[in-house]
Amino acid sequence: MSEQFWIGLGLAAQLMFAARFFVQWLVSEREGRSVVPIPFWYLSIAGAALLLCYSIYRRDPVFILGQSAGFLIYGRNLIMIHREKREADTGG
Repeated sequence: MSEQFWIGLGLAAQLMFAARFFVQWLVSEREGRSVVPIPFWYLSIAGAALLLCYSIYRRDPVFILGQSAGFLIYGRNLIMIHREKREADTGG
């Protein structure tokens, strides 16, 4: 793949990762309080996945480690959110 492809991927990934804060801000403004909406976590995972691909291509161990660690946090938050919703739906 060409260098332009990887630069485009890296830029798109960074935009996706940054978009999560825009989403969080919009939802918080609408709610009138600080909220971390579910799409924030999905954008985090998607952006981190693309940034991880880019960092592996660049062979940057610092960037690879940083993006890899985020998956644990983002995934764990989604698991807790979905577990809480499931328990609320079942009354347990």
